[in-house]
Amino acid sequence: MPTNRYEIRICQQCGLRYPLVKSHPFGERCPHCLGETKAILEYSLGQNSVNNDSRFPSDKYLSVLLDNIRSAMNVGSILRSADGFEFRHAYLCGITPTPENAGVQKAALGAEDSVTWSAHKDAVKLVKGLKAEGWKVWVLENTEKSKPIEDKLDIAQAMVLVVGNEVTGVDPGILEVADEVVHIPMRGQKRSFNVAVAFAVAAQIIRSQI
Repeated sequence: MPTNRYEIRICQQCGLRYPLVKSHPFGERCPHCLGETKAILEYSLGQNSVNNDSRFPSDKYLSVLLDNIRSAMNVGSILRSADGFEFRHAYLCGITPTPENAGVQKAALGAEDSVTWSAHKDAVKLVKGLKAEGWKVWVLENTEKSKPIEDKLDIAQAMVLVVGNEVTGVDPGILEVADEVVHIPMRGQKRSFNVAVAFAVAAQIIRSQI
């Protein structure tokens, strides 16, 4: 758990309320108007937190495959959600940046250390190899034949959820060999979620069906 102390400060000029790491060399001036501020509260993250490690069963091995994700921030966010929903491994394929990238580290907030990962040049080759080893492959993609992920589906003992490129989607070669293609039903005018958001939604639904 984080051990840093934090404080809430209020600007005496414009009234902005914001958090700051205690004793940080910068930031005591208001980030909005540069006015004088004062600390009104100190706290530590993680105080009175509950250990939720036992929420999820350990008999299912879930993993995620990132197929040519462009954004380092999306990758980091997916890793953080993967940790939260106990997806134990991340396959980073094609142009997907790895946790060696500063942007990934910034968004992952340490999840890159708790979710194991590996880098692969060819996602299709990887998926075929995983299937040969007995893995079930689900693809999160809206297609003519995809099923709503809210439907009760059989969660395999070992499965990998594939999410694809923000613009071009999942490689057709992966779609051809996938065991399931699922989508998140959209209620509004947009046709898709941000890929990191979509993974988090799908991960929660998958966990709720186990």
